[in-house]
Amino acid sequence: MWIKPWTLKEGCLIGAGLIIAGLMLELSVGPVVWDAFSWPVNGIVLVGFLVMIAIMHLLRRQVYAFSFLSTYAAAIPAIAFAVILTLVMGLTRQTVNGTWINDMLSFWPFVLIYVYVAVIIGLAVLKRLGHFQWKRDTPFLLNHLGLFLALTCATLGNADMQRLKMITAVGEPEWRVMDENQQVKELDLAIELQQFIMEQYDDGSPKRFASELNIMTKSGKNIHTTIDVNKPVEVEGWKIYQYGYDTAAGPQSQISIFELVRDPWLPLVYIGIGLMLAGALCMFVLSQNQCKPNADGQARSAEVSPDSSKKRVTP
Repeated sequence: MWIKPWTLKEGCLIGAGLIIAGLMLELSVGPVVWDAFSWPVNGIVLVGFLVMIAIMHLLRRQVYAFSFLSTYAAAIPAIAFAVILTLVMGLTRQTVNGTWINDMLSFWPFVLIYVYVAVIIGLAVLKRLGHFQWKRDTPFLLNHLGLFLALTCATLGNADMQRLKMITAVGEPEWRVMDENQQVKELDLAIELQQFIMEQYDDGSPKRFASELNIMTKSGKNIHTTIDVNKPVEVEGWKIYQYGYDTAAGPQSQISIFELVRDPWLPLVYIGIGLMLAGALCMFVLSQNQCKPNADGQARSAEVSPDSSKKRVTP
């Protein structure tokens, strides 16, 4: 163990060590407090993270551990740990300030493993850039850069994401909202509910419910629109969702409840996803070109000169 070159065993031990370290942090200091990483702190952390990866890449010949992190022996166990933790998150109900497995985004082992995966991806990208060949490396770089961007921005952007609730009554403009801790805040926009719309099935169960409303902003915009369930409206960085209504009144409800979501880092996450899609497309195009038959009807492969199989012997 720990004899060079390191293998999957060492990779698994590093991942397990991060899990243990995360559990110790969880027990000693509690879950990750993402509010402490809100802008501009998360921007500074991102720059520092990029600098750290660059330094690790430059020192890879002096520090074997840094070189190891850009290998498959490190990547495969790290991805396995990340998949297991992600499955746990997907199979359990996630709530704010919940138990360990019910608030995975603030669970130290989950965060450390994803940071570890991001470090491995960053080092792999820099390593590949050192001997870049566009046909061979372009799909790899697009996929990995996209994944790196999506991971880091989704993680750090979590601190700036806001998810708020607004309760509105017909004919009364409302600009006050409640956050996840039931704290009242005021927004730079107001929503006036004009009409609640509800369609029902024959048995009386809701078929569709929506709200016709006016949205007024401090910049002078006055937007008349209708919001349906799963069909939000976006206004000045806020996505406004139809969330609920007065269930006791049913179709005669004079109240609509909206959820307002703002995630300023989301465009960067979308750019990362776009890069991954571009990498997949590039990989497909290049593979098709390599398999395209030549004039003799044979698939293109590495060309071999007639004399390449002959050994040249010098007298």
